Amino acid sequence: MDLIAPLDALFLLAESREHPMHVGSLQLFEPPEDAGPDYLRELRETLLADNTVRPTFSRRPATWLGAPQLAWTEDDEVDLDYHVQHSALPAPGGMDQLLDHVSTLHSALLDRHRPMWEMHFIEGLADSRFALYAKMHHALIDGVSAQRIMQRTLTTDPFATEVTVPWNLPRKERTPRTAQPKTGLLGALSSASSSAAALLKATRTGLLEQQLTLPFEAPRTMLNVPIGGARKCAVRSWSMDRLKQVKKATGTTLNDVVLAMSAGALRAYLLEHNALPDKPLIAMVPVSLRDEDDLDTQGVKVAALLCNLGTDIEDPAERLRVVSDSMRRNKQVYHGLGPLQTLAVSGAVVSPMAAMLLPGFASMTAPPFNIVISNVPGPRESMYWNGARLDAVFPLSIPLDSQAVNITLTSNADNLDFGLVGCRRTLPDLHRLLDHLEESLSALEDAAL
Repeated sequence: MDLIAPLDALFLLAESREHPMHVGSLQLFEPPEDAGPDYLRELRETLLADNTVRPTFSRRPATWLGAPQLAWTEDDEVDLDYHVQHSALPAPGGMDQLLDHVSTLHSALLDRHRPMWEMHFIEGLADSRFALYAKMHHALIDGVSAQRIMQRTLTTDPFATEVTVPWNLPRKERTPRTAQPKTGLLGALSSASSSAAALLKATRTGLLEQQLTLPFEAPRTMLNVPIGGARKCAVRSWSMDRLKQVKKATGTTLNDVVLAMSAGALRAYLLEHNALPDKPLIAMVPVSLRDEDDLDTQGVKVAALLCNLGTDIEDPAERLRVVSDSMRRNKQVYHGLGPLQTLAVSGAVVSPMAAMLLPGFASMTAPPFNIVISNVPGPRESMYWNGARLDAVFPLSIPLDSQAVNITLTSNADNLDFGLVGCRRTLPDLHRLLDHLEESLSALEDAAL
């Protein structure tokens, strides 16, 4: 048995019928031109024939010292026929039928008596495409790692017919590392000697000078309420070029434009429900702190920032400026910090998120932030699987208690694919947010171009 890491155990401990703790994705594929009527059935059978299962896909929680969330055990034999399922949509086979089906699948808890993952092949779409919905428990994997597994099953060759299965990916060869200065004990002592000063500087800059957006500054909204277990999913793709044009014209970043686009949609949705607060909404945003020319693969350079979304501002150009300024000032706090220091400051900022996983916390205090908006890097080229072209990959994440909706997006060749997951009871009209996202992007284009 392997002990479960404390954070991973928290996702298991916090899970309930009202709070499923798995991440998922919905992928749409265009079959190859020569695909016959049994293409999808044969693809599934090919996958099931590979019964070598790596540890990530064979693990399940085991009871150890009387507690079921302390250790992992591995199943010697995984029932792949259970984990890889095949279904068909009712007529007319439109996106509405697909999303209804996926919303039901995304609402259901994973079976803890089995390895905690599922794949669902879905046919019957009116446009002849097929879908693949996959989910995996957050205790096993995060969204970025799940995206990387997905990408490793795909290829840029449209004629490749060798099928790569996600539970038995080829082992990656380790790239030899060049010698780094001050490694080992000397490096550790050097890092320790500089950590206190750098961390003190970050704390002074971020906290005393109020350069860092802090938890519990967010207003309570109709989105920040206790949630139920039924989920509603909504998805749509936008051309990457549209957002890049706004980015170029305004001197901001692509992620700034994404956040401002989301901010405008949230503002319009809350106005539509007569529920827009006077104070701006705050988003928790996981971001990479690497520069574009930073090719170093060592160390942690990811931080979780809290961003002022400027939802109290009517003008879209001014709202984008506020979002960009908020992100820039928050990032500046982390510049010059080492990996451990970055984790320490970032952890202090988002530590209330752990408390949000505890039952009843949401009803006892103001929300530490209003929403999680996450941009996960995806494939930059057109990708294929057994000759089928990947048209879209919509990430589907986890709404938390007091966080009734989650917005996650990923890049896919020339598009940005948005996946929205909300509490079905709180946001039965979640699809309206998609319309507001389009309206918000159009308003940014009108203001910037």
